[in-house]
Amino acid sequence: MPRVAQFGIVLGALGIVLTLMGLFPGVTGIEPVGGIGIIQMAAILIGFLLLITGALIYAKFTFYPFRHANLAQQIGVRLALTGLLFAAMAGFADILGFGSHLRTPTSDVFLGNLQALGVIGSFLVAAIGVLIYAVAGSLDDESDDSNGENPKT
Repeated sequence: MPRVAQFGIVLGALGIVLTLMGLFPGVTGIEPVGGIGIIQMAAILIGFLLLITGALIYAKFTFYPFRHANLAQQIGVRLALTGLLFAAMAGFADILGFGSHLRTPTSDVFLGNLQALGVIGSFLVAAIGVLIYAVAGSLDDESDDSNGENPKT
């Protein structure tokens, strides 16, 4: 199982690099322009998707390799994925047509303050979901105990 956990680390590192490339395109040699475009927002969101997925894989195969996820861990995974979905919705709100800065003949689509707040808040919700998954699991196997008796009966 350590290979799968290492894959989670690689996936998370790739996500960090892609997110930083989306946030700071000048690092890659691309001439930065004013505002955030569709490709830049897609790079940020895909990078964060890879980061959250890598963190979930790492937590699963490092701490709980042979255990099924309990209810709290399943809630953590769903919270992380819901945070990613809301981040995508907030980031692409104007492009999808339900934002407040729609394209007009005289102006272009840009990322507004509320959209940026929605993306950052959704990223935080996704990160909290990963933390819930990592903390809510049980490291002990509840089915066996040291003296062979089951105190629950």
